[in-house]
Amino acid sequence: MANLITRHIPNTLTCLNLFFGGIACVMAFQFKYEAALCCIIISAVFDFFDGLTARALKAYSTIGKDLDSLADDVSFGVAPSVIMYSLLTEKISLTESVYFADWLPYTAFLIAVFSALRLAKFNNDTRQTSSFIGLPVPANALFWASLVAGSHEELLSSSIHPLYLLVLICLFSWLLVSEIPMFSLKFKSLSWSKNKVSFSFLLVCIPLLILLKISSFAAIIVWYIVLSLLTWKKRG
Repeated sequence: MANLITRHIPNTLTCLNLFFGGIACVMAFQFKYEAALCCIIISAVFDFFDGLTARALKAYSTIGKDLDSLADDVSFGVAPSVIMYSLLTEKISLTESVYFADWLPYTAFLIAVFSALRLAKFNNDTRQTSSFIGLPVPANALFWASLVAGSHEELLSSSIHPLYLLVLICLFSWLLVSEIPMFSLKFKSLSWSKNKVSFSFLLVCIPLLILLKISSFAAIIVWYIVLSLLTWKKRG
């Protein structure tokens, strides 16, 4: 009986990830961006613990792997897509003479498409055991959700052209499937010499969290990308 229960714990956590990802989509459609961000953060927590419990309980399964990818694409692919779709819909309604205004909001769903490609690539790429190649989908989702929730008014201002957001969507979609190595925060020890990159990343994150508040996650993801690029050759 105990084995039967423990075997389903990881998949239950994955389903909770999916559940809150679905709620994040609803919040985004209702322009409740802070609530959507909170749901994505909760999904990320469940995403972290489903893998952790699966390893701890040795409760691996093919269904669990497929379910995890499905949940991740909803929570970290579709949800940020809907956030950007809603934002672009607002943006277009406030902006005059925008080329391709009718279809521009739909480009937000490139995030979901490339997140799915990223997840499929990750599941079949044996190089990504201790680090990542390309931007992880939870990091991408946190960037978009935090950016919109924390800088909503600024993004709607006339100083930000809608096409700038399209360029940003394309850039981050490319980062998801790029061949750029990005470090992982998996610590095998607490040695500074073996974890310089991770400790440097975390030290900068602290003031960003204090100073930028809701927008801090977006800044942290940008810092993560920059540090990954700066240490690319060294780690290689």
